[in-house]
Amino acid sequence: MTDANRRAVLVTGANSGLGKALARAFARDGTRVGMLVRNEERGRAARDEILAATGNREIQLFVADLGNQREVRRAAGQILDRFERIDALINNAGTAYASRCMSPEGIERSFAVNHLGPFLLTSLLLERIKSSAPARIVNVGTKMETAIDFDDLDWTRRRYRMMQAYGQSKLGNLHFTFELARRLAGTGVTVNCVFPGIFRSNLGGSDGAQGVFWKAVDLLLGRFIPTPTRAAERVLYATRSPDLDGVTGRYLGDRCSIKAPAQALDPEANRRLWAISGRLVGFSQDPAASSA
Repeated sequence: MTDANRRAVLVTGANSGLGKALARAFARDGTRVGMLVRNEERGRAARDEILAATGNREIQLFVADLGNQREVRRAAGQILDRFERIDALINNAGTAYASRCMSPEGIERSFAVNHLGPFLLTSLLLERIKSSAPARIVNVGTKMETAIDFDDLDWTRRRYRMMQAYGQSKLGNLHFTFELARRLAGTGVTVNCVFPGIFRSNLGGSDGAQGVFWKAVDLLLGRFIPTPTRAAERVLYATRSPDLDGVTGRYLGDRCSIKAPAQALDPEANRRLWAISGRLVGFSQDPAASSA
């Protein structure tokens, strides 16, 4: 099989945790793997580890801070140059910030990284994904009952709270999933969001949200906490199971649909966030307009 015809998967946040476990799983079955990471040194170390473990030399590294739109655009161009097809895109990367900070574009950073980064990257790769159909887009979400405050996305009016900001930014992944699935109906590209469950994570870094949490929980539960490899099973199911051929616009847990927060089920809210996101990343034309 030539490289042009070989199945290819792109995973964001692939240098550690869940993303690394996913990249390793795909490399093991012979898939061409694109690893998008923020830190090049850690990304190279992860790629070399996966190569040694799997023998798969078709592992490409791309570097971009998803909170920096210029870097996302540059990485998307590199991906399009190296990948003739993209059979699956897994938007896995996510983070949380202990205090309010802003992206280079002046957007609250958790929203910029967790929602706008995947929105922009997916949009820039969308035509290549569509030309590779049947193809899948899988957004890795979280499970928090919350709602987006459309009038205060940057937390200028409210007191900033790390987990609330994280939860709202990740809710954006569900709005994005449902609206993109609607727009891509009939194209052969499915879009689903997966909650991978609770697992060992370094969300926000060793001093971040789950970093501090796990240090304490380790003392009590230790080996009973699921690993990223275990959590990856849910995402792998959503990415390659024939059970989900043609299935789109779902919020998935462990091989079944789960209930989404009420706001994400509102089509008007989905369209509203889509329009806001397009403006914030500077689109003059809707990247999925032809599928609307």
